[in-house]
Formats: sequence, structure tokens, C-alpha cells
Amino acid sequence: MHIDAYFAPSNVDDGDVEGRVAVVIDVIRATTCIAEAMANGATTIFPTASIEEATKLGASLDRDRTLLCGERKGVAIDGFDLGNSPAEFTAERVSGKQLVMTTTNGTRAFLSAEDADRILSACFQNLTAVVDAIGTDQDLAVVCAGKEDQFSLDDVVCAGHIIRRVMERLPDPPGLNDAAGAALTLAERFEPTAEFLARTAAGQALVQVGLESDLPLCAEVDKHTIVPKMYDRRIST
Repeated sequence: MHIDAYFAPSNVDDGDVEGRVAVVIDVIRATTCIAEAMANGATTIFPTASIEEATKLGASLDRDRTLLCGERKGVAIDGFDLGNSPAEFTAERVSGKQLVMTTTNGTRAFLSAEDADRILSACFQNLTAVVDAIGTDQDLAVVCAGKEDQFSLDDVVCAGHIIRRVMERLPDPPGLNDAAGAALTLAERFEPTAEFLARTAAGQALVQVGLESDLPLCAEVDKHTIVPKMYDRRIST
């Protein structure tokens, strides 16, 4: 088995994820929102790259069953139904709904991995379930959403915890690229807590816009056993 990590979507080149299991991580906050939404009964999530694309797609779907959600620079998009706070994705709001999502970082990461054999959505909330779903039969690509296409410590630490747990199940040591090795080292140093997330650049950005209450939700480990998967640009369970 070979495991490669990518610190931002732009690091993924053509062919990098083909034939592999890809795991997409945006701890703060897209993949955490996806876990919450799916656990609370959302049927499908459509990740889109831009506000314009999200608006156009939303207009083409059944409006009674569709919610537009997302953010730019941490702030909810004007005119959308939901922002990108995990606390918003309650059963009362999302059960039975399909969501059209666009975020600054996370949705781009999904699109960068769309050539993979399987694409899984991961965060701390579904850490063990994702490791179970990865298995040991295929090479693994772990794609971090990053922060505006730059290294993001929260995503990389989550990647490291996933990689470590996968390695514990292998009979032989896997091949690792340098990014995967670095993620492992950082996971040994940092545990998922709200205090840790608050010290990251992404966490600080939330604090600056008054959304620090999201951090404890993003730090919850194994809250859910679901593994959202993307196929044909649609995320479902």
C-alpha cells in the first residue's frame, strides 16, 4: 500500500488519485458540516466551486427540497439558506433535504479528488468510521482542503491521525510521500481539541468573525459512524 497526502487541492496533479481511495478533509468546517448534515437526514449534498454555480444548480432543483449553504471567508453567503456552521445542520433543518454547498476551501478539495476510485468525506467526527471504510486493499490519497490553498494545521493533523490508524492495520509499512510523513509527525504532537483548533489559522479566522462556538463541534471525535461518499459530484451515504 502507498499513502500520499496533499496539503491543498492545488497540490493534486492529474493522475495522482486515479485508482485510489481519496479521503477529503476540511475540519473547519465543510466536512464537519457534511457529517452533521448526513447524520441528521440530508439526502444528498452537491459540492460546487462557486457561488454562481451553486445558485444556478439550486434554481434547477426542487426548491422545496433544496437548501443552499456555504460561506466565503467564514461568513454565510447572503441569500443562502444556511452558512457553514455545523450547529446549523440540525435534523429540523436538513432532514429529507438535498443541499447545494459552496465553501472557500472544502468544496474545491472534493472536486480536485473526483478522479479517484472512491471519495470519502472525513473529519474528526467520523474518524474511525472513515478508517474502517478505507480498508487495506487500495492505495490512499488524503486531500486536505487547506486554507485558501495553503497549508492548514487542523486538516493535516486530522490526516495524520487517519494515516496512523490505517498503518496500524497493515501487515507491512506502507510507502509514504513526504506530506504523509509530516502529517504523521504532527498527529503525534497534536490531539483534536477545541483548544488546539483555536490556535490554528483556520480557528483564528473563526474567532475573528465570532464563530468560535463551532470549534468544539469540529473537535468531537467519533461522534458519527457515517461515511459520506462522493460519486458523480454528489455526496451521499
